[in-house]
Amino acid sequence: MAYQTPNHDSPSDSNTQKRLYNPYKDLEVPIRNLYQLPTSPEHLFVEEAARKHRSWGETLTFLTGCGYLGGAVAGAGVGLVEGVKSFESGDTMKLRVNRILNSSGHTGRTWGNRLGVIGLLYAGIESGITAARDTDDVLNSIAAGLGTGVLYRAARGVRSAAVAGAVGGVVVGVAVTAKQALKRYVPI
Repeated sequence: MAYQTPNHDSPSDSNTQKRLYNPYKDLEVPIRNLYQLPTSPEHLFVEEAARKHRSWGETLTFLTGCGYLGGAVAGAGVGLVEGVKSFESGDTMKLRVNRILNSSGHTGRTWGNRLGVIGLLYAGIESGITAARDTDDVLNSIAAGLGTGVLYRAARGVRSAAVAGAVGGVVVGVAVTAKQALKRYVPI
């Protein structure tokens, strides 16, 4: 009932109180209950809870985003240096700022896109290898680095792909080893 309609026929029309409808009446929930969120991950199956890893979609999103952000920041720094080096003696301040912004934007986009694609390839290959082997260890990461290098440089020929694959495998191997050493020797 939205509201109580007054009965115009009754003589006590002025004495009756009108009660308006309040749509929020039943929603008076304590604010603490509204924002009480779980602090641990929620899983549908016990098998998922036993494994300590991100899903393939989370890994893909994380590594692609980190690669793009890192590449964009580093590329913008390199573009800043290139923009400063391209100054000419007769340039006004407005023209110098324009050169810096154009150079930083162009180089930042280029580097960001490259590292984002590398992160995308790495995450996809690592997730595929982990699913195929049904284990999550260092060999998956190294093989994913090797495969990422090979795929990234495959269009430039077999030699370039082989060198890039070796570099990718070595870089990932060093990163995984450094991470394990950091966990072991640095108390955090």
